[in-house]
Amino acid sequence: MPAPDVRHLLTAALAASGRDTSDYDLNPGTILPEGRILRPAAVLVGFQETAQGSFLILTKRASHLKHHPGQIAFPGGKVDQADADAVAAALREAREEIGLAADQVQVLGTLEPHETVTGFAVTPVLALIASSFRHTPQEEEVEEVFRVPLAFVADPTNFRIEGRLWRGTHRRYFTVPYGPYYIWGATARILKALADRMAA
Repeated sequence: MPAPDVRHLLTAALAASGRDTSDYDLNPGTILPEGRILRPAAVLVGFQETAQGSFLILTKRASHLKHHPGQIAFPGGKVDQADADAVAAALREAREEIGLAADQVQVLGTLEPHETVTGFAVTPVLALIASSFRHTPQEEEVEEVFRVPLAFVADPTNFRIEGRLWRGTHRRYFTVPYGPYYIWGATARILKALADRMAA
């Protein structure tokens, strides 16, 4: 039986019902301040179809960075004033971080925003990346660019729940480890939401 087409899987996921997600989803006792203002951000959840199969492109952040050093992340960042919207921000960040040109990416749509513990509302932008794309990581921010098979991140059973102390409380979160890469936090939660929608 042939593998499902990545475009079909992603468009079906976009059409499925979903909801806003949060770093607090597994911590229902957390009391968040009313009237909090979240800063807009966006990430590119980009899939590349190759002769070897379909793959998600992720980055490992440089170890010297002040925020989230060494963590696994999507290309992305905060929405700047010059960005038309979240999609524009995700594309700009992907160009800066991994050298992805506009003519090598096709945006399919966006998922509901994800709230992070750092005060961002992150819009995941689903996209297809040209098979000819070869990444060029921005050395100041990106230590490594790597790929994870679509079949792996599309399987909800590959996700685990772990926990650690954070600001004096025990916080639980999703992980989806792949080889030497420990994918957790907001990245894993966004992928878990996508996996659930693809499995629906």
